[in-house]
Order: sequence, then C-alpha cells, then structure tokens
Amino acid sequence: MKKIFSALGMIGALIFSACGGKGNTGKTVTEERDSTFTTVKHPEWSRNAVIYEVNLRQYTDSGTVTAFAEELPRLKDLGVDILWFMPIHPISKQDRKGTLGSYYAVADYTAFNPEFGTIDQFKDVVRKAHEQGMKVILDWVPNHSGRDNRWVTEHPDWYEKDSLGNMKGVYDWTDVYVFDYANKEMRKGMIDAMKFWLTDVDVDGFRCDVAGEVPTDFWDEAHPQLQAVKEEIFMLAEASKPELQKNGFDMGYNWPMKDLFSAIAATAGQYSFKGTDGKIRQFPETHATAIDSLVRKQAEEYPKDTYLMNMVTNHDLNSWEGTEFERLGNLTDAFAVLSYTLPGMPLIYTGQETGMNRALEFFEKDKAPAWEPRNAYFTFYQNLNRLKHTEHALAAGLEGGEMVTYPASSQDLIVFSREKENSKIVVLANLGKEDSEVKFSGKAPKVDGMVNFFTEEAAQIPATLAPGQYLVFIRK
Repeated sequence: MKKIFSALGMIGALIFSACGGKGNTGKTVTEERDSTFTTVKHPEWSRNAVIYEVNLRQYTDSGTVTAFAEELPRLKDLGVDILWFMPIHPISKQDRKGTLGSYYAVADYTAFNPEFGTIDQFKDVVRKAHEQGMKVILDWVPNHSGRDNRWVTEHPDWYEKDSLGNMKGVYDWTDVYVFDYANKEMRKGMIDAMKFWLTDVDVDGFRCDVAGEVPTDFWDEAHPQLQAVKEEIFMLAEASKPELQKNGFDMGYNWPMKDLFSAIAATAGQYSFKGTDGKIRQFPETHATAIDSLVRKQAEEYPKDTYLMNMVTNHDLNSWEGTEFERLGNLTDAFAVLSYTLPGMPLIYTGQETGMNRALEFFEKDKAPAWEPRNAYFTFYQNLNRLKHTEHALAAGLEGGEMVTYPASSQDLIVFSREKENSKIVVLANLGKEDSEVKFSGKAPKVDGMVNFFTEEAAQIPATLAPGQYLVFIRK
C-alpha cells in the first residue's frame, strides 16, 4: 500500500538539472556526496542481493504457503536472494474491501492468516528458504491496523482519535484505523510484535508499509531493539525519505526513479495505461539524461552507504498504475536492465519473471501465470541476477563501483560505467523513440578487453542504437 503522489515537480527539476546542472558531467557519484554515513550496518549478504516480492494469495491455485514451498527450488534457480512476503497476518473483516480484504488491514500482528495455512507451515517455508540460501522478510503494517484488530478493543488508547473522539482512517483506506505514536506503550507493543517474528519464526527483517507516515524517531528506536534479538536483519522502508535511512533502514523505495522511468517512456510515446477516469497520465517531457541527474541528487540527499530499491513493477504498480508494459512499452527491458545496473538493489515482483502483462486482483482470489514451462523472461531475469551476483561493481551502497556517466550527443542515450577492483561494467541504452547515433561530447567509455554480457561477443561501441536497445559490457 502506498500514498499516491505526483513526482512531476521533481521530474521537472531533474530535466533542468540534466540540461544545465551537475548531471552528465562525467564525475563520479561519490565526488558530490556531502551527507553523513548511515549508522545501519548492512548484512553482507545484502550487498549483491536481488529481492523478490511474493504475492502469496495469488501465487498458486490454492494460495497456500505449502503450495508456495514447491516453488522455492525454481526461485533459487532464478537467482533471487531475499523473499519479501506481502502481509501474512489475518485480515480484518470489519469494513473489508472486496471479498477477501486488503492484506494491509491486519487483524492480529502475531498470528498467521488461515487463508494461507498455519504458522508452523510458514516456519517450515522459512527454514526451507534458509536451506536454499535465501532470506525472508515480512511485509509489516505499522501505520494502521484493521478495524477489528484485537488492539482496537484491548488498547483503544493506542489509536488516534478525531475531534469527536472516534478512531479514524486515512486517505481512502476505509478499512483501517491509524495508530497514535505518541503513546509509548503502543510503540512497545509494535516492537514486541516484530520481535516475535524474528525470534519465533526466524524471519530476517521487514518491509515496512508507508514507513514515512510513522515518526522517524520510532524507527530509530526500533532498529537497535530488533537487532538485539537478531543481529543480521534487513529493513526496507516503503518511502523515499532520506532521514529514515540514517538510523532505521537499510533500504528505501526509489519512487522518484520509478516516476522518471514512466516520464521517459511517456516522452517516447510508450506510456499507455489509463486510470479510472479513462485518461492517460500526463508527464513533462523527460529524457534519459535526467536519470544521471536523479542519481546525483539522491547521492547528495541520502546518508552515505544507503541503498535504494529500483523497480519496473511491484504490487501497487501492477494493480493500480498499470503493468510495466503499459507504463514502459518497448523500453521495458531496457529499464529492467537499468534497475539492475544503477546504484541500488533490484526488485522482481510475482509474475514479472514470466512477462505477466495484466493486473492481479487485490481484494479477490486470482492466479499468476503458470510458472512452467519457463520462457524467455525467466532466462532474461536469471541472467540479470547472475550479473548482479558476479559483478562486484554492482554491489549496493559504497561497496559497489562509482557511477561514471559519458555525455552523449543524444539526450535519449544513457551511457555509464561502474568499476570496483577487478569488476567493470559499461551500460548503453536508447530510451527514445527513434534510432540514435552513439556519439559522445566528451570522452567515450573504454571497452577494450570487455565482452557483451548477453552474447559473449567482443565489446564494441555501436554506431547507432534502436529505441529500447541496450548493451551491457563486462570484463572477460
């Protein structure tokens, strides 16, 4: 669940920066970083990791955790490292949306949704995932609960009240009540519930829903307490809020990059998703050069060694803003490559590895496409995962290589390199609507001794790139 917001102002600022600001200068990202380091100690296993979002309800015919367990070897073969389960708690019945309700209207924070099976069956899946070398994080909903959550009657003082003394919702989320974080006991109750899943179920962390709506000092308080019961935890904030990643979170959402991808695709005539009003969202004219500007802006704003999660889709986007193909069109694969090679960690959502091009139901039972036979999309993401794992230059945070951009004569081209120790990658992509000559206004990337990652042919800078065409070169 996310608060829908417009990033058009930010995109406009980035366009200005790309044309006349610091962007596309050929300087490395860290040369312009002024912020202090994060105090969060990232697990080493997170540095070159790929995160995969599990929509358990829609994953199999039964939607159970035992049926999902059969897919663990396939996901291991795909090359994912962190399994993020959408909320697995019982769902409130009062004022629920649709037939089955929203995962994000939690009825009990220390119970398992019987729709999915039993908590012991989930523990078994966590154990099996660990045996496969994968980590498990839970989607956690700290801002609000369902309207018949047991805390509503047991601790009514834990909730915010309106002017009439009634518990209140937020936005159009009419199935939830909002917590009152001024209440210290409420904070303790929330942290204790999170500890339960770390100690009793052995999960490895949390993806925290609308984390930016919760006071930052709560996360500063919660993180060390959670780490005290399990040292290596991973915390993901559904927010693009730098202050959260100073003391509370390993990684935040890269919502601005997502919006930038959409704006670039719209400029190239590829954005086709129509909202509930039947209209296509309008974006300012935006080109590939704005990506470099955003990376530099974020490098200045966020604490050093922080992570951001890059994506072309997730459950919110798929259900409410269109599939990646509706938003990005023939540039989808190029943007997927960028989600892996730009600084940060890439996300794969349920069905993305099949090329799923439809929205999954949010409040009803649905089913993702069949997982077998595996198709070209599985191979595509399997290869990208291998790239992420084997190239140290692509590690998240300061362990990765600095991003060096190469200004091109076309504003639709993005060309950059990242290098760390013996690892080097060079990425070229045309994000426009026409063929583009590959010419540089300054120095060109050196690709001697490199090969095309996907074809293993000797690397060579092409004379032109077609719309949506991308190249990734690596050292032999």
